[in-house]
Amino acid sequence: MKKWRDISKSRLKKWHIIPDWLIKMQILRRKIEKGLNDWKRKSDHLPLVVKGCRQCGKTFSVLKFAREHYRHVVYVNFVDDEDAVIAFKHFRKVDDLIMGITSTINGSFFVAGETCLILDEIQECPQARMSLKFFHLDGRFDVIATGSLLGVKGYKSGNNDYSVPVGYEEMLDMYPLDFEEFMWANGVPDEAIARMRNCLDKVEAVPEVLHERFRKLLLQYTIVGGMPRVVNEFLQTHDMNSVVRQQRAIIDEYKDDMMKYAENIYKPRLREAFESIPRQLSKDNKKFQYSVIKKGAKAAHYIDALQWVEDAGIICRCRNLHITELPLDGNAINDHFKVYMVDTGLFMSMLEDGTQFKVLQGNLMSYKGAIFENLIADIFSKMNRKLYYFSKSSGLEVDFVIRYKGEATLVEVKSSTGNVKSTKTILKHPEKYHVTKAIKLGNYNVGISGGILTLPLYMAFLLQEP
Repeated sequence: MKKWRDISKSRLKKWHIIPDWLIKMQILRRKIEKGLNDWKRKSDHLPLVVKGCRQCGKTFSVLKFAREHYRHVVYVNFVDDEDAVIAFKHFRKVDDLIMGITSTINGSFFVAGETCLILDEIQECPQARMSLKFFHLDGRFDVIATGSLLGVKGYKSGNNDYSVPVGYEEMLDMYPLDFEEFMWANGVPDEAIARMRNCLDKVEAVPEVLHERFRKLLLQYTIVGGMPRVVNEFLQTHDMNSVVRQQRAIIDEYKDDMMKYAENIYKPRLREAFESIPRQLSKDNKKFQYSVIKKGAKAAHYIDALQWVEDAGIICRCRNLHITELPLDGNAINDHFKVYMVDTGLFMSMLEDGTQFKVLQGNLMSYKGAIFENLIADIFSKMNRKLYYFSKSSGLEVDFVIRYKGEATLVEVKSSTGNVKSTKTILKHPEKYHVTKAIKLGNYNVGISGGILTLPLYMAFLLQEP
């Protein structure tokens, strides 16, 4: 780590490898580091494509990893370097590509077994994505690509002549910081998190001093979220006005992407669907309703626009279940769903000013629990979980249903204490609903109440799927 920080700014500029913003960023410990190390240890590993929403830290993490594990790093950004785009458009052979890259990037070196080529924002150059096959077959250099909009109907160019190199690349998903990474950034030692995990395993209360520390951090995470740029602003200034400005700047960048990349027919609908999310979640019935977007709106007009925003990694969909039993995906109702923001901090920035202060003060009733449902959706989705809930016309409704310890498990999210009438009804009829376990997440410590495991909200990230 010290070696990374000691690299001088002048040297970095000379090599044209690391962008200026990287020099200013605080080093954040990220879980993707394990995925990158696992990839490199594989014999004959494929080129790696790191996929995630914009601003989640892909470039930072990949460059940090490359500088620590390779003697030479060559960085190509297809947004900023038009010459590089031209080089990949005109050449296919690896040696020709090397010639094109080294002629445009001063100080770049390609040494067999010692060089990592980083292709940043590869969605801007479909020919570069196709070249991953050639680099793998050549075998001399490791290649890591990053892409922000790879799930959005291909590439900006709309050119379908360049297919994805199936079988010649490995995909690795990346998200904004999750709550555990946020705790690391705030100096929480692994030993404290291990103590929390031990309390869950033994179903015993977390010591009060730790409980209050974790609870305070979760409230901060709720309003800050996990976008690295925002987290750094929070750590350096603790100025919530600055934090919100950074968040809203990212939201504006997302909206710009919608206008830049989407097909013309979807552009106005994308923003309308996206901007309706706070209104969707403020309802008692949080099922996504197209009429909330605007009067008379129909699914046929907005379903593709909503899918675009989901594919961009900005939102996550939580699908209703026919029945609360495994397999959850097989029992999901695809056209009956709720929508959450993947990052809780960005969701908070879409609410009216002052909501952040209320949450920090422990006013947990804001937006009738929507904030904390979105918080848990953030935590679960960053665990790479698919999201499900259960709702019936009879009035039964459970916030989330997860697979936990090999069983379908009900999860209720309560902003304060709150009753769980629906969950209790379901548990009384295992012969009908095929579920016997439930967890209530809320503003309290670990315990058992009425046969239901009660956990503090901050423990949600420990509910790992087997």
